[in-house]
Amino acid sequence: MTDVQTLSFAGLKQRLREQGNGFDQRHSTRLHRALSWLQAAEHQADDADMQFISAWIGFSACRVAADDSGSLAEQADFVHFVEQLVALDHDEKIYHCLWHQYSGPVKALIKNPYVFAPFWQALREEQGDSRWQLLFNRSSVDALNYLSRKKVAPLLGIVLDRLQVLHNQVVGGGATYRSKINRQQVEDGAALMMTLLPIMIDIILDAADHDWGELAYPVVN
Repeated sequence: MTDVQTLSFAGLKQRLREQGNGFDQRHSTRLHRALSWLQAAEHQADDADMQFISAWIGFSACRVAADDSGSLAEQADFVHFVEQLVALDHDEKIYHCLWHQYSGPVKALIKNPYVFAPFWQALREEQGDSRWQLLFNRSSVDALNYLSRKKVAPLLGIVLDRLQVLHNQVVGGGATYRSKINRQQVEDGAALMMTLLPIMIDIILDAADHDWGELAYPVVN
């Protein structure tokens, strides 16, 4: 069993050195990339914006070939990736993170319309109806039910989907650097990702025999 407290760049990098000789290039590349961005994120402890961005890049490095065309929750490959992570999380570290460590921030994220993609779509298209509100209410109820019923995979999917919207805002120039307006959600997002990312890397390290999918940008010799 891996102690959550030992899930840092240094500890995970050492494990990669010890175990990595048996990994194929694709698996090794995925882990090296993810760890490099975890290290970058750890160096940004005093800057929530940059820490969140770095941690999200590390998460993207863990994933299958990226498809940024829409919501994460709508991407079959992403759903499969999350289900694999949860199924292989034998110590329930993801559940511990979402329920025990960050229950408050998770609930705040779920209830925040500003990290819900259909809200912004309705605003851009000047929709006068309340379809986004109906979708938001349904998604929020579903997420809270997942939280209370320990349905970790769909809950993690919704949390990451919300964080993707926050990432798109920050990286896409839709937020001011160190802005006070969205400070709490950026700080919560950074804290969540700094706990989730090492857990993901830990799970992938221990499951080298699983097919984690193709790399969007493989090493070209």
